[in-house]
Amino acid sequence: QVQLVESGGGLVQPGGSLRLSCAASRNIFSINGMGWYRQAPGKERDLVARIGRGGTTNYADSVKGRFTISRDNAKNTVYLQMNSLKPEDTAVYYCNADIWSTGGFLNNYWGQGTQVTVSS
Repeated sequence: QVQLVESGGGLVQPGGSLRLSCAASRNIFSINGMGWYRQAPGKERDLVARIGRGGTTNYADSVKGRFTISRDNAKNTVYLQMNSLKPEDTAVYYCNADIWSTGGFLNNYWGQGTQVTVSS
């Protein structure tokens, strides 16, 4: 069973930085798009940033210029560098990926989520 495991969340003051990581493992043949989404209390889960296998990126308007998504295909890992964090960035951040398994199936997978809290 494919797994996505996130790390790097935590508590940070406004203006600070955090780096999230998400590693995919088990029965992976290849990975297409990878991305990060977030969900604040009482709100829907929204796209933060997404990156294609070749490196094409897209970002939510609210994070452009502050967040950077990147990936290491050799490690099956996607990163989210978050700078100039604001209280409104507080949410649970979820990793997402479209993965071809070794069994020949393409499925969309979610990580378990990591809490990011921006507060003084």
